[in-house]
Amino acid sequence: MSIRIVTAFIAAIAAAVIPAIAEAQEPKPVAPQSAGAEPVRKGRVEAGGISYYYEIRGKGDPLLLLHGGLGSIDMFQPILPALTEHRQVIGVDLQGHGRTPLGKRPISIEAMGADMGKLVSELGYAQVDVLGYSMGGGVALQMAAQAPGKVRRLVIASAPYARNGFFPEMIPQQEAVGAGLADMMKDTPMFLSYKAVAPDVSEFPRLLDAMGDLMRRDYDFSDAVGKLKMPVMLVFGDSDMIRPEHIVEFYQKLGGGLKDAGWMRENMAGNRLAILPDLTHYEAFAAPALVTTVLPFLDGRSNAPNWAGQVKN
Repeated sequence: MSIRIVTAFIAAIAAAVIPAIAEAQEPKPVAPQSAGAEPVRKGRVEAGGISYYYEIRGKGDPLLLLHGGLGSIDMFQPILPALTEHRQVIGVDLQGHGRTPLGKRPISIEAMGADMGKLVSELGYAQVDVLGYSMGGGVALQMAAQAPGKVRRLVIASAPYARNGFFPEMIPQQEAVGAGLADMMKDTPMFLSYKAVAPDVSEFPRLLDAMGDLMRRDYDFSDAVGKLKMPVMLVFGDSDMIRPEHIVEFYQKLGGGLKDAGWMRENMAGNRLAILPDLTHYEAFAAPALVTTVLPFLDGRSNAPNWAGQVKN
């Protein structure tokens, strides 16, 4: 099996690294320290039997930042400086990822969502905004559905609400993930970034097995979507691994895309949908456009122009 195919398999998880990995001539270790302001606080919080590692950076309203599969806090290096200029960012390494040990519990999106609600309370936050990418987007969805009072505003980036949201060809690739790929991945940034920070690097094959088990499970989080009462923004690349039809269905489940907004925005949906141009699933998490798109929403602002205001009587 070629390294390009291996990379495709792992990209199906959540694209933990930038898209150029297949063309890299000499893989370089990913720096263990995230970009942006130095952490003002870091440590561990136990939730659900998992010892989650967290880092807090910047000042402002709190924003919980949740990474994709086989990633860590560090995968957001390109956008962390822009985020920490405006927000206090709470980065968490999810179960088995980065500095957080895998533990003995199976990896579950629902369980990690519940854990995040407990984690923010343990850190002293009554309420936070949440931005989750790919697997982290599913965790963010579950957190908001299970503990809605703890989430003020929610951004779900490049994550479907159901397994059938992926393009069909992605499913067998996801199902093939397992420990058998570990040796072939030793020179990829995915493994090297894990190796740089993981408490026990020998756990990497077990992490691949756990992620494969996760992705072989069918799921449909429609009920969770129906419980979201806070403002929600969906963000996808225009060439994402999520089917466009599914993206529209997701937005419609949130009350958007059902009718024209009206001359005076009287029928405007309360939630938002953003399709970022020229971006794939494997790039969206590191794109500056992600920050400029989500910050106005998180701040409760609209940059929409007013035609009537431009016309003088």
